[in-house]
Amino acid sequence: MTQTGERRAATPAAETTGGLAVRDLRKSYGPVPVLTGVDLTVPDGALTAVLGRSGCGKTTLLRLVAGFDRPDAGTISIGGVPVAGAGSVLPPEQRRIGYVTQEGSLFPHLTVAANVGFALPRRARLGPLVDELLELVGLDTRFARRFPHELSGGQQQRVALARTLATRPRLVLLDEPFSSLDADLRESTRQAVTQALAAAGTTTVLVTHDQAEALSLASSVALMRDGRIVQVAPPAQLYRHPVDRETAAFVGDVVALPGEANDGRAECALGTVRLHPGAPAGPGTVLVRPEQIILDGAAAGVPAEVLAVEYFGHDGLVRLGLAARHIGFRRSGRRCGSRFRVRRGSTRSAALPRIDRSSRRLVGFSRRGSPRWRRRAASRCALPRNPPTATRPPWRPGRLCRARSRRQGARRGRR
Repeated sequence: MTQTGERRAATPAAETTGGLAVRDLRKSYGPVPVLTGVDLTVPDGALTAVLGRSGCGKTTLLRLVAGFDRPDAGTISIGGVPVAGAGSVLPPEQRRIGYVTQEGSLFPHLTVAANVGFALPRRARLGPLVDELLELVGLDTRFARRFPHELSGGQQQRVALARTLATRPRLVLLDEPFSSLDADLRESTRQAVTQALAAAGTTTVLVTHDQAEALSLASSVALMRDGRIVQVAPPAQLYRHPVDRETAAFVGDVVALPGEANDGRAECALGTVRLHPGAPAGPGTVLVRPEQIILDGAAAGVPAEVLAVEYFGHDGLVRLGLAARHIGFRRSGRRCGSRFRVRRGSTRSAALPRIDRSSRRLVGFSRRGSPRWRRRAASRCALPRNPPTATRPPWRPGRLCRARSRRQGARRGRR
């Protein structure tokens, strides 16, 4: 619970010899400002998440750090070495940065082993380093001979991370690498990626708009809004002590109640509640997290009635009618019409057949980039070959052939 009052500025950490240091970074595209003085410090070997809504400048910040764009003002240092600022910009290939995108950007015509060892010297590709990198990201070495189209989305992202770690970068940039994955696959891929980064001891910046992803993975979260870093804090501190109401509502559900504060306490629809130290006195808005509200049938608390319940499976949206107002918050399901006391407190699964791709092999790509397949011999085929069910239709000239025939006929007529 907190009360909106004076805004506390986000104070960056002290300068470090390693890691990433961004100071007063500014970038505009024409008359539209995108970054308006960004300050960010990532300690050496730490994972910091840049959290914000779409369009707030997260990807632009990542592109400036990677060297894909030039900043209008400000400085960027990686490992204590200035890479941008004071009129000089270090090229991207000299910054020793690993960049992982949403799609992974694997080479479709190369195997997993060739993708991982693409940036390695020729001798290193033949050694055990590729297998060690695959094991580091949680992949079995039997995937080394597969092509990217034979992998799931989570496996492709792990291969992309292994390729990034192969060159031992000083900084790894993750641009929403899990947004295109399914919910169940996203969780396992997150764990494998964070464990690999922690084992390698690499400084990492994760850009995301998923609050749960940022709070669960990062050791520090930088909340970005309108081209500026609003607050930098550990996940627990960001959730429990946000700098303002907008930050509190973005990182989690809140119940906003008007109240009157005096001497560290506030009177609101939930009764008397305690405020965080330093809360200003006078009228204001009291912000309460849903898990701080307890529905109990005991005599203690404020009487309330459940007006509506929206069921979501793991929880539900409960709307309560209090004496003075109605409030809504996510909570375990309750029946409509039930009366409670409100007080503040700290099917079977189907087995699907597995598709076996070993019955065909990749022989090349067409001019448009689509893969060309060739069926393997029957003795090596894991699945039985299906007999043809229909004969090939007779050939008919297409539009280009008909147009060419008309042009040739016109020429003959002129002759």
